Amino acid sequence: MQTLLLGSDDDRRAALESMLQQRGHAVNAGSTAGAAWTIYEREQPDLILFPQLEDMHLAFSRRVRAVPDRSTMMVAFFQRRDPEQLEAAHDAGIDDCLQASGAMDELSSQFLFVERRIDKIGKRIRAEQALRESEAKARAIVETTVDGVITIDKRGRIESFNQAAESIFGYAAEEVIGENVKMLMPPPYREEHDGYMRSYRETGRRQIIGIGREVTGKRKDGSTFPMDLAVSEVGLGDRRIFTGIVRDITERRRLEKEILDVTEQERRRIGQDLHDGLGQMLTGIGLLSQNLTRQLEERDLPEAEDAAEITDLLREADQYARDLARGLTPVDLEASGLVAALQRLVANAERLFDIECVLDEVGSALVHDGTTATHMYRIAQEAVSNAVRHGQADRIKISLASGVEQIRLRVQDDGVGFSETERNGAGMGVHIMNYRARIVGGTLDITSGSEAGTTVTFTLPRRSVPTNTETESDARSENETTPSERHA
Repeated sequence: MQTLLLGSDDDRRAALESMLQQRGHAVNAGSTAGAAWTIYEREQPDLILFPQLEDMHLAFSRRVRAVPDRSTMMVAFFQRRDPEQLEAAHDAGIDDCLQASGAMDELSSQFLFVERRIDKIGKRIRAEQALRESEAKARAIVETTVDGVITIDKRGRIESFNQAAESIFGYAAEEVIGENVKMLMPPPYREEHDGYMRSYRETGRRQIIGIGREVTGKRKDGSTFPMDLAVSEVGLGDRRIFTGIVRDITERRRLEKEILDVTEQERRRIGQDLHDGLGQMLTGIGLLSQNLTRQLEERDLPEAEDAAEITDLLREADQYARDLARGLTPVDLEASGLVAALQRLVANAERLFDIECVLDEVGSALVHDGTTATHMYRIAQEAVSNAVRHGQADRIKISLASGVEQIRLRVQDDGVGFSETERNGAGMGVHIMNYRARIVGGTLDITSGSEAGTTVTFTLPRRSVPTNTETESDARSENETTPSERHA
């Protein structure tokens, strides 16, 4: 233990120094305040001992207490218990006072309690310092991470908002701290948020906590963007906070959409080549074969039967090629192409699966973007396929509804449905449906019950549906740019 003695160089100070050394103290002594302060600055002692109490000691004590982030115990000796001196010592920040008239053995036993207090103080100081360092490291990590980090209380009020979150959402931390986190959400999520928090507090049922998912965020300027969100729950004593890790995935979604756009263009090109190239050739060969068959039949030649069979095979091959072309480009480029494609899907489902399948169109759901329309068709196609193969449905209803703010595609079946466990382990088809929905800026919701069948609902905000003007502009630009420039 480092100990500083401030007092005159006399027999009493020498006796105290000897006693402290015997107790294992590393003792430094100063006769003047200046000399003692130099030792204090150099050694930062655990204990400062005043063999007597004079004005010099009171001034020194005040100077020590004025140093920030220092906690040194100070003990003074009194010749007699003087209330005024005790009050002056207390006001100067001296921690304890000992009677100086006792023998050294008695003083040594009194120091046992002083040392225990110093040990406790030291442990507390080290714990506080370690906590401060840990908090500083945590703050440094949070503030320098590229992901947004937001903490909220159980009521949804924002408690912290790091620099990355400021960059992502466009708000300064002081603008959002204390506000409800739903201010960072667009409708309808902001209206649903308080209900989620209330339900969790009342039932403990988690809907997003501990589960990473993709959601939509809202910036200060009102614009929305896709983001990955992971929420964790942390207990702090008798209270709980929730930490959200946010990553803006706008660029990733743009690149994914670009890849899908290129893929769809290539599919469309192959389908067009099948239809206009191979299909036309097979049609021409079929006509020639049909003419040859007729000539052979007119001559009553036995080869006429083989020629007729070849004609039938060519007709089947032609139809197969056209079906392949239609599968590659299910949606026509016209805005009404989605409805026509869904009508064909309904007809094919009834013909191939021997079920009842109907299409219900509400409003004028025109989708001018061929890629968006194709993704919507593929979602419906996968939902119908799942209803038949896994749901064992007898009746399927496809609904396409258009409103002022959104377009909604819904596929309902009367099949066996599936449980929550089965949903969590959903196959590739469900994942691809979700992926297609996100790519075009929509949302996908799948609900199911053991007796109510399954309902797949795709919702596309109107802001995600290109207008006629946008489509015509894109068409003009497409004629003036190279494929690589179109997707830059």
